[in-house]
Amino acid sequence: LVQLVESGGDSVQTGGSLRLSCAVSGGTISNYCTAWFRQPPGQQREKVVDEDLYGHRKTYIDPVQGRFTMSQDSAKNALILQMSSLKPEDTAMYYCALGSQTGPRRCEYNHWGQGTQVTVSS
Repeated sequence: LVQLVESGGDSVQTGGSLRLSCAVSGGTISNYCTAWFRQPPGQQREKVVDEDLYGHRKTYIDPVQGRFTMSQDSAKNALILQMSSLKPEDTAMYYCALGSQTGPRRCEYNHWGQGTQVTVSS
């Protein structure tokens, strides 16, 4: 059973930084396509960044480009999302996800964490 547990969410002021971690058990991250999603209050969940299984290309949404960086900690089998220059509009529940690569730039996410809350105040 693959399980994902996020941590690192917190309340910070505008311009602050946070490092989210997603600890994975029951599977090896390198065997999956991966992503971070977020869901702001009262809004739909959106994908923030993804990495495909082959080529390991990362794609970020425009609002976080240059501020967020996704990486993997192979030793800990964890996904990392380093966030800097945080803005109030980054306030959301953040989720990590693992999935099966079903085609070029297509991943079926079937393993999710429970989420970690990020709140950015002005």
